[in-house]
Amino acid sequence: MPDHRVLLNEVALFADLSPDQIDRVHDSAVARSLQRGDVLFSEGDDATDLYVVIDGRIAIANKSIDGRESMMALMERGDLFGEMPLFDSLSRSAEARALEPSSVVAIPYAPIKALYESQPDLLWHVVALLAGRLRATDEALADSVFLDVQGRTAKRLLELAGDKEEFALPITQEELAGMVGASRERVNKSIASFVRLGWIEQNDRRYTITNREQLERRAR
Repeated sequence: MPDHRVLLNEVALFADLSPDQIDRVHDSAVARSLQRGDVLFSEGDDATDLYVVIDGRIAIANKSIDGRESMMALMERGDLFGEMPLFDSLSRSAEARALEPSSVVAIPYAPIKALYESQPDLLWHVVALLAGRLRATDEALADSVFLDVQGRTAKRLLELAGDKEEFALPITQEELAGMVGASRERVNKSIASFVRLGWIEQNDRRYTITNREQLERRAR
């Protein structure tokens, strides 16, 4: 496997590991390449590994019985996911799927668990990680209560844009709708209204934010 020690050192969960400990984690890991649509794991699967994104984008999503999808999170370079069963020994709670050609580092639970058992103070980073996950869940719940579809659409577009004014939508309209938690038609109507208001310009899947201040106000 190519050397990904630098990447692992940047992951908050491994922040206080010594070089020898990072070596042990790295040596147990396997790099995996994915094409768009490849599923790393599905909801209900048994779990033995966590993952760190090397490049590309991975969607963490839940599906309803009738096939509707809600995208819970979008993972990019340096993001860690799939760690929860390490601590509760339960099955996967969501699906992880590549949104574009991507690569990840798969790290078995066993060597990480051994590190925590031998050095329990390292678990403070686990607490910080899980607290961050809980805050993100609280924010998503608040958005679903206090923001309408237009507000949630504005917020997701801003998140996908980051600090750029021009950006390409890295996901499909259906996947964006899953992130917003609404139908594709309602999300498309929201985007069309932003275009009419002069807040954004759209050319297929490419967007230019022309009035960030108004878009940010709509996202609050």
